[in-house]
Amino acid sequence: MRLGVLDVGSNTVHLLVVDAHPGAQPLPAYSYKEELRLAELLDADGAITREGVRRLIATVSSAMRVAEDKGVEDVLPFATSAVREAVNGEAVLRRVEDETGVALRVLSGRDEARLTFLAARRWFGWSSGRLLVLDIGGGSLEIACGPDEQPDVAVSLPLGAGRLTSARLPGDPPDPEDVRRTRRYVRAEIARIVGDVSRLGAPDHTVATSKTFKQLARMTGAARSEAGPYTPRRLVRAELEEWVPRLAGMTAADRSRIPGVSEGRARQLLAGALVAEAAMDLFGLDSLDVCPWALREGVILRRLDTMADSGTGAGGGGGGEALLWPAPAAGSVGGSAACA
Repeated sequence: MRLGVLDVGSNTVHLLVVDAHPGAQPLPAYSYKEELRLAELLDADGAITREGVRRLIATVSSAMRVAEDKGVEDVLPFATSAVREAVNGEAVLRRVEDETGVALRVLSGRDEARLTFLAARRWFGWSSGRLLVLDIGGGSLEIACGPDEQPDVAVSLPLGAGRLTSARLPGDPPDPEDVRRTRRYVRAEIARIVGDVSRLGAPDHTVATSKTFKQLARMTGAARSEAGPYTPRRLVRAELEEWVPRLAGMTAADRSRIPGVSEGRARQLLAGALVAEAAMDLFGLDSLDVCPWALREGVILRRLDTMADSGTGAGGGGGGEALLWPAPAAGSVGGSAACA
């Protein structure tokens, strides 16, 4: 069947279309995304602005039209930290549903970490042993670790690249004192949870997911995206540490000229690098293998598991995260208006 995942993130709204069925690898069929940067469309009180809501509604509507054009049978729509933490988040969700018929399910930070961990586990397999997974999004940093498909520990910290850039690194290039304060803040936040993760045992395999990590790896010499998802890519801490002071002295325009860095993400790259460097240092990691699968693939895999458990081709059963979208309503793409 053809599934779609509609991910309303802090940076982008991304529709991923895959051909999938239980027991098989999901095969990407189409990708549609718009850089919305909701994390930066907040007012002084932490509410998504009227312009942000308008743009979100327009983008979700466009994505659903694409899903229909591509023959998607079922759409799994969700939102992450930008909507989850906005003071008017519930009102925004109601407005989106009223205007588009799409009921976005808001994932908790812990669910984000658990689903991303599932995707990394399935990609690298059981031979990875105890797996430690780091994911830097626009609004948050997710960390999960464990030997199974469900991690022993899964945490989310407010250390997304977009959030930090908007709140703490406003200059272009940023003021050196702002960079120092941000570095201290990031390290203090991560240090609080290092013990909770490390006490469960040293990881056998350390993995990074997300666009931020992919761009940092490319910046430090990893293979281009054109080499395909099966080409191994690694981020080495020593190489990242050499880049951080250089990034701090660059403008966003300068960063956008670095191979592998997109113009839309260039402004956030320094914040992402500070988080990655801090996490690798505090967890004692010399390198991270970059995983091409992340949260969206985790959502798809969990849905396929649910379908297999229920013995149906389109529908939900019980268990796991509170992430089980109902079966699509007759005559609708994905039954989005029925999602709860």
